Amino acid sequence: MSAMELQYDERSWKQALVRGAMKRCPACGQGRLFSGFLTTNNACAHCGTELHHHRADDAPPYFTMFIVGHIVVPGLLVVEKLWHPELWIHFSIWLPLTLFLSLWLLPHVKGALIGLQWAFRMHGFSGTADHP
Repeated sequence: MSAMELQYDERSWKQALVRGAMKRCPACGQGRLFSGFLTTNNACAHCGTELHHHRADDAPPYFTMFIVGHIVVPGLLVVEKLWHPELWIHFSIWLPLTLFLSLWLLPHVKGALIGLQWAFRMHGFSGTADHP
């Protein structure tokens, strides 16, 4: 092992992704990641890991739309092809489902992305200043 490898402890990206998706601290898995719906805590209340470094920005909504679209659109097409329901039935099924899935998935996706950023030591999670 080189000196650079010895300097850092091993961070499992898979574990960090799962912990973040469960809206828990990617470092310890105990503390809450969010203080509100999408408001990230500055630090973990359990282990003290600073969480304010994250730069999730527009990625969580993008991935959420991607996932929801891949669930809703095939479902809509299958229902239309098999049963040909009235338009109001489509609206009453797919609009609430789209809204529910989007609102439910968004914080989980954001947490997963923050977990990945922590695991890969991105945006200040390395403990050193980022290079411009």
